[in-house]
This record gives sequence, structure tokens and C-alpha cells, in this order.
Amino acid sequence: MSKVKICGLSRLEDIDAVNSALPDYIGFVFAPSRRRIDQATAAVLKERLDGRIAAVGVFVDQDVETIAGLYDSGVINIAQLHGDEDDGYIMRLKDCCGCTVIKAVGVGDALPQLPENADYLLFDTLSVQRGGAGKSFDWSLLKSYEGLPYFLAGGLDAGKISDAVRRLDPYCLDVSSGVETKGIKDAGKIQEFVNLANSIDLLNWCDIIPEKKE
Repeated sequence: MSKVKICGLSRLEDIDAVNSALPDYIGFVFAPSRRRIDQATAAVLKERLDGRIAAVGVFVDQDVETIAGLYDSGVINIAQLHGDEDDGYIMRLKDCCGCTVIKAVGVGDALPQLPENADYLLFDTLSVQRGGAGKSFDWSLLKSYEGLPYFLAGGLDAGKISDAVRRLDPYCLDVSSGVETKGIKDAGKIQEFVNLANSIDLLNWCDIIPEKKE
């Protein structure tokens, strides 16, 4: 059953919205982006976050020590890497703090060479801004993929959930702009996205349960 991640939270109102909807993950962006926040803001937001939700820090070529500091202080639970971080970098980060690592992979016309030392991959549309473009890539490129569990990102919104889950069954659906209105997180859209993802999973689960015989 696909999990849900709401990425790019920056306000206390965003935290209140996800605390109500209860996705599995949220994302704090520390990389250059209009959704970027600093460490002090992230600490305040994390303090307010429901403990059932894991906080993911989004980075681009950040030094290992900075990420480890955020992890050790409890501001983030997971590191999501969108830069040129290779398997060696991932192992240095894990050796430094032991955090779970999601490695983002930009998808263009084909799947690139994939890292091996991450815990999860995140497939997103290839873009100069290293993710967050709000556009989908060709999902058929993942039809034969057999590897690490992955987060699916890139242009997702409530209207694409059913297709994504039924065609690909990703480990997690990752959404940001698809739950925004005029560039601001929309509590209603967040709730709708989480509700629909849960209902699609329930329908898929019911489909595989054998009909009870009288």
C-alpha cells in the first residue's frame, strides 16, 4: 500500500494541516527553492509536528556534517539527497549519523545509473532545479524497474493518485505543488490527497481478498 509524503512545508499552518491529515512523511526543504527554510524554522515546525509523521530533510550537495547535525538534533528523521551525491557520499553520511537516506533520481528519456547504497530512491522529472518542477515524467520507464522501494514525485495531484497506484504501486506518493493554491499549501487539498491515497489502497486491498464463501 502506497504511503504519502507532503513536501515543502514552511509554515505552522502547514504543520497543522498535516497533523490533521496524517501523511506518513513530510518534507523540509533546505536546498535552494521558493520553499526553502532555515534550520531554526525547521526546528520550530518539527516541534509542532505529530510524532507519527516522519520529517524528511531535502538537500542538494550539502556537507555531511550539516545533515548529521539536523538528524542528531531531531529536526529531521530522514535525509533526501537531490544533488550529485554518490554512493561514497551516502556511506559517509550513514557512517556519520546512521540516518535513513532517500536518493532522488531525475528521469528524462531513460532511467540513469542508479545508486546502490541508499535506502530508498525518489524518481522525479529531470530538471535544472533538481526536482520540484511540478511536471510528470514518462511512467512507462518504471514498468520493468526492480530495485529499491521508491518515492514517486513529479506533477502528482489528487487526480493522478489512482493511475499512479494502479500502474506502478510505488512505495510512497510524494506531492508538493499538487496540494498548493497560489503557491501556498492548501489544507483541504492535503486532506483530499491523503484521503484518496488511503481509499485507493483500501480498494486495491479489497480486490485481492478472496470472497468469503457461505
